[in-house]
Amino acid sequence: MQKTKTPIAPSLSPDAPLPKAWPFDEARKITARMDARASDASKQAPALLETGYGPSGLPHIGTFGEVARTTWVRQAYEALTGRPTRLLAFSDDMDALRKVPTNVPEQDMLAKHLGLPLTRVPDPFGEYDSFAAHNNARLRQFLDSFGFDYEFASATQYYTNGTFDAALRRMLEVHDEVVATIIPTLGPERRATYSPVLPIHPETGQVMQVPIIKVDPDAGTVVWKDEAGKTFETSVLGGHAKMQWKADWAMRWYALGVDYEMSGKDLIDSVKLSSKICRILGKEPPAGLTYELFLDAQGQKISKSKGNGLSVEEWLRYGTPESLAQYMFQQPARAKRLFFDVIPRATDDYLTLVQKAGTQEGPELMANPVWFIHGGTIRPEDTSPVSYTALLNLANVANADKPETLWKFLRRYDPTLSPETHPYVDRLVHCALTYFKEQVYPNKTYRAPTETERKGLGDLADELAKLAPDTPPGEVQDVVFEVGKRYFAKPELRSWFGCLYEVLLGQTEGPRFGIFASLFGLPETVGLIRDALARPVEEPVQD
Repeated sequence: MQKTKTPIAPSLSPDAPLPKAWPFDEARKITARMDARASDASKQAPALLETGYGPSGLPHIGTFGEVARTTWVRQAYEALTGRPTRLLAFSDDMDALRKVPTNVPEQDMLAKHLGLPLTRVPDPFGEYDSFAAHNNARLRQFLDSFGFDYEFASATQYYTNGTFDAALRRMLEVHDEVVATIIPTLGPERRATYSPVLPIHPETGQVMQVPIIKVDPDAGTVVWKDEAGKTFETSVLGGHAKMQWKADWAMRWYALGVDYEMSGKDLIDSVKLSSKICRILGKEPPAGLTYELFLDAQGQKISKSKGNGLSVEEWLRYGTPESLAQYMFQQPARAKRLFFDVIPRATDDYLTLVQKAGTQEGPELMANPVWFIHGGTIRPEDTSPVSYTALLNLANVANADKPETLWKFLRRYDPTLSPETHPYVDRLVHCALTYFKEQVYPNKTYRAPTETERKGLGDLADELAKLAPDTPPGEVQDVVFEVGKRYFAKPELRSWFGCLYEVLLGQTEGPRFGIFASLFGLPETVGLIRDALARPVEEPVQD
């Protein structure tokens, strides 16, 4: 993915139809917000888009997804208006460590530092000054690896360097009104003690969640007692206190003038309350999108502390960055499983979209996800004439364990292909081979054909044997269809292809069989079918 450059003029003419892509719908929200400002100068000021990250655990793909999606909204806004933007990736690293993540080392050590701000918790990996610094570095490393154009911001730095001081004084001025807004959402015990202010204990360094006895907006201080009954007067300025979650979010919007921030479905209520508090402080909350959550293989929400789901590194072991971006782009308001088995389909969807982009222009092209994925500059070389799924199946039947084995078949399919002339195809070869060996091969199961399928497979082998070795894939596919129609009525023809995948390849789905046969070779495909029919079975399978 490429950085989005600030355009000097809109990419869309005023009379052009709006591209039918969700980032442009979001861009219109920002445009309306900016247009509502009083002065021309404020309308032309950079729109500030923000993403939030809680560094209580290692970054995961959901974190990447939020930055990627916000980047695409930013790109759409720039194309629509020609106005500049900023993207702030904000880390809530002054939050307290409330529980120990299960996917990091030194569990006992971390447990001793519960309640401390994340920037004061030692790094369990022993690489950085704090656990927050480690996780922030991980976040920036993988955002940088995708070429995102962003500014990184640390809550600890903004609290301690005075960036938030004016907003914090304002929070004290409206303290009681904020409390009255939050209290109806709390249980009886918390209602009695709630304050948006969390002072930092001057002796223990703990983030204190205690009743506030007195608020002094002029002095910028709060008075409170700790569990031992000792009374303190603490300044809320300069990093000596922080705000409670929903108030903290609202304070940040107010202080920085955030124009757009998307968030997950699990934060709908938080967005509503933070928006109310932002208005109490004196500004309109940002526009935004509510996206659905990513789920692991068991349908559970992905969690940084649990470490379930895929990491960015795991995805890139088996797929390309473009395939990950493609998966993130589609239908953000729909829940998605985020596990290994989504990678092949996402990769093939990306390849299909790149091919479509070659025939598109104007708003139609700008509605294509690859226009966003590549920052508005389509790279037709980042595609492949052979699908990822076909490469997986080729690795299967060829018992391939080296890229050279797959390339032998690819060159026979298309003599112009080579690792040197088609580096993107070579990347797919390496990814597919790794995915096959680690994710497909251990789980393969073949089934015996039914009596009808056995007859159909026998006929298919005979028909393919009659074809010239260089028969085009489309003609081979026609033969596969014709044989299938001899044994399966049209509504049931899908089961014919299911038979080919399950009996011959040991999986439930696959590529167009004509393309696979051409890749593998027609004589070899005939041999594959006849070998499958010759496999002994304990008893005949009935239809």
